[in-house]
Amino acid sequence: MRILHTADWHFGRTLEGRSRLEEQAAFVDELAKLVQEEAIDLVLLAGDVYDSVNPPAAAEQLFYEALSRISDGGKRTVAVIAGNHDHPERVSASAPLAAKSAIHLAGMPTGEPILVDVSRTGERAVIAALPYPSESRLRELLSEETDETALRSAYSERVGRLMTRLASHYRPDTVNLAMSHIYVLGGLETDSERPIQVGGAYTVDPSALQAGAQYVALGHLHRPQRVAGDERMRYSGSPLAYSFSEAGQAKSVTVFDASPGAIIQPQEILLSCGRPLVKWQAKGGLAEVHSWLDEGRDLRAWIDLDIWMNEAMTITQIQQLRKQHEGLVHIRPIYPEMEASSAEDSRSREQLPAEELFRRFFAKQTGGAEPDSETIQVFLELIAEDDSDPQGAIAEGGESA
Repeated sequence: MRILHTADWHFGRTLEGRSRLEEQAAFVDELAKLVQEEAIDLVLLAGDVYDSVNPPAAAEQLFYEALSRISDGGKRTVAVIAGNHDHPERVSASAPLAAKSAIHLAGMPTGEPILVDVSRTGERAVIAALPYPSESRLRELLSEETDETALRSAYSERVGRLMTRLASHYRPDTVNLAMSHIYVLGGLETDSERPIQVGGAYTVDPSALQAGAQYVALGHLHRPQRVAGDERMRYSGSPLAYSFSEAGQAKSVTVFDASPGAIIQPQEILLSCGRPLVKWQAKGGLAEVHSWLDEGRDLRAWIDLDIWMNEAMTITQIQQLRKQHEGLVHIRPIYPEMEASSAEDSRSREQLPAEELFRRFFAKQTGGAEPDSETIQVFLELIAEDDSDPQGAIAEGGESA
């Protein structure tokens, strides 16, 4: 059977108040064409259908239209799980109707896999599908266990226990797949994902998902990437760039052929839909920006502009720029005193002790949490083993985080 993996559609999301619905509709058009051209039998949508638990009606309509077009009246199976942005009941509300068109909608984690029979090949796929497993949902699902210690065990361990239970339905004569919306250790994040891990508490070790699946389809991270160097455990990424931290990223879906017991070789297919997000650094001031606008630079793009100024930028100047290019999202003037202050801050960081730099870095990464004494001690022991300059390393890491 031929399978396509996608995730993180985030229908209903805006960019600083600017609608992305037209771009999202263009993605649906491209995806509907792609599944036809690639002769796809099964589509895996690994969560974050919507951008919020209460999406606008237009976003819901687009999602249902997408499912209808992709499934093509039941000729193709679609399996969907809820992500951390989704309301699980909203995702699964139409499941009884959708099932008649070979569409499987899973909102809450369960102990049962999704079974898909592909008539074209005569094969069956067993999908260990795990919608976003919040702490409360995991506890509820595993509450039948009598061992209270097991319920209190680490999040990653409980996820692994549940995946093992789902994987017990795998057979040698089935195509064995896994799908979840989760943060796996080592994944590269961007600013546009809503964090689901707090100080690492909700981070899942890759081994927790290695329960015998031939391919693990993941959602949550918006950058397409493999996990732990394994091509068969992948985030497909989002179809559109949803923040300027994703500027320059190529967006794609993942396609592969699968048969029972065979090694899977995933292929990324690049998407052309969506307006690019770009960053302009205009160190030549207004004259340089007007020159770029006159030459038609990045006509289709959403633009994040840093513009170096020696005097205060006026409202009139900002309005003129926006009239020339409606895609200018941020216009951020940079003044000489701001650069001097930034340089001074950098020098100050270099003079701080490693422990204080680590505290600041940890707080920035976790939204203000304080590292405990054991964590600090582990960090100090690690850098003591490193011959490189620890303060420079942390200062650089804190700046880039």
